[in-house]
Amino acid sequence: MNSALRHPSPSIRTAKLLIDGKFIDSKSAHWQDIINPATQEVVGRVPMATAEEVEAAIASAHHAFDKWRRTPIGTRARVMLKFQELVRNNIKRIAHTLTTEQGKTLADAEGDIFRGLEVVEHACAIGTLQLGEFAENVATDVDTFTMRQPIGVCVGITPFNFPAMIPLWMFPMAIVCGNTFVLKPSEQDPLSTMELVELALEAGVPPGVLNVVHGGRNVVDALCTHSAIKAISFVGSTHVGTHVYELGSKHGKRVQSMMGAKNHAVVLPDAPREQTINALIGAAFGAAGQRCMAASVVVLVGKAQEWLPDFVKKAKSLTVGSGDQPNTDVGPVVSTRARDRIVGLINAGVSEGATLDLDGRNVLVNGFEQGNFVGPTIFSDVEPDMTIYREEIFGPVAVVVNVDSLDDAISLINKNPMGNGVAIFTRSGAAARRFQSDIDVGQVGINVPIPVPVPYFSFTGSRGSKLGDLGPYGKQVVQFYTQTKTVTARWFDDEDSNAGVNMTIALR
Repeated sequence: MNSALRHPSPSIRTAKLLIDGKFIDSKSAHWQDIINPATQEVVGRVPMATAEEVEAAIASAHHAFDKWRRTPIGTRARVMLKFQELVRNNIKRIAHTLTTEQGKTLADAEGDIFRGLEVVEHACAIGTLQLGEFAENVATDVDTFTMRQPIGVCVGITPFNFPAMIPLWMFPMAIVCGNTFVLKPSEQDPLSTMELVELALEAGVPPGVLNVVHGGRNVVDALCTHSAIKAISFVGSTHVGTHVYELGSKHGKRVQSMMGAKNHAVVLPDAPREQTINALIGAAFGAAGQRCMAASVVVLVGKAQEWLPDFVKKAKSLTVGSGDQPNTDVGPVVSTRARDRIVGLINAGVSEGATLDLDGRNVLVNGFEQGNFVGPTIFSDVEPDMTIYREEIFGPVAVVVNVDSLDDAISLINKNPMGNGVAIFTRSGAAARRFQSDIDVGQVGINVPIPVPVPYFSFTGSRGSKLGDLGPYGKQVVQFYTQTKTVTARWFDDEDSNAGVNMTIALR
């Protein structure tokens, strides 16, 4: 539904650019439709920003940096305090926009915003998060201390699946640390992101401190290579994430790139049955499976393999429908292209010999016949060499793998190239402790199916799921958005005698 070379109709909502504190209409000749995934209705249009507009956004951020970095920490914290209040008061309104353009249920949309809001709340504590260290008398009358200072203009590139949470992971922490920011939201669903940006300005973010441009590959590349950009935060697909990391690193940027996943949920026979199945269903099919932390691989250990019929039965009870309709459990996927890709992978699973226990390919929703719906789908008898195991499906598809022991489960997971999230369900503390120690995955859940940490801790990830050393929030992100300056100081009294010339490196 690309409306290239066509200006948007004034009756359709358009995504604005934010440059130097002003929301402006792009002069681009290239626009893309924003589609309601449940109806195929055009709900808005987004421009592919021109090179001049991208340059203007970066220049605005660069110009604003010197004044903003000198703004007192308390002032920055109060902006975040006001921002979190405004977001909290507008959750339902933003969630409605998010559901309309992205497809997830209203409850999940509110959860999307809330998990981002938690990071804004954490940003309010910047006064303690950005503290340096001090040591007195490291040598005679010599003190050493460190300062954590902002690094400059930072960039955030966000995905379609969490248009509220992921931007809120990025720009609040960056700007509260004293940096300025250029945000590039997903072109598929930017309207809810822009509602958050409007609230940030209302909270007191000064002109130029936060800027927004829209676009695709050309805009991303311009941001990754510009000499004024100091750091890039990316969340999205492995292909694009690898490109962003390599391009940004080549041009001397700090880059954190959170990418694809193939998350496993290990079920031991001693796990609480009903609670575990409920957790697996929510983690596999919530948000129509469009989560980088979705539990898309269920690993049944030993006698837990007998639970498969219960898992299938529970999945069959889920309601597929438009996200704004009451009682909907699984909304549409974001686009017809995404739906076709998911259906193609289901077809591959069938042709490669997996058992299709629940088929969601031909789901019809009354009143929403044009929607991008895929129902909950479950495969069993899945082998590691099958396409549905190797590739991230990013849809409401769960694959079930059987193993004989916990050791086999750990070996299976550690051989997978991805390392985003993993979970184990058990009543055994000993089994859980061995699992958390031996597994090579960034986030580990023990009887928690989607172990995304709260903001006091950092989102991590490992191996093929992450490039860059530091995570996008928590203590690690303060390190990412600041540089450490170490000062060693000695002050002489006028009466101090001259100790002579020191020709060595030693402090005396």
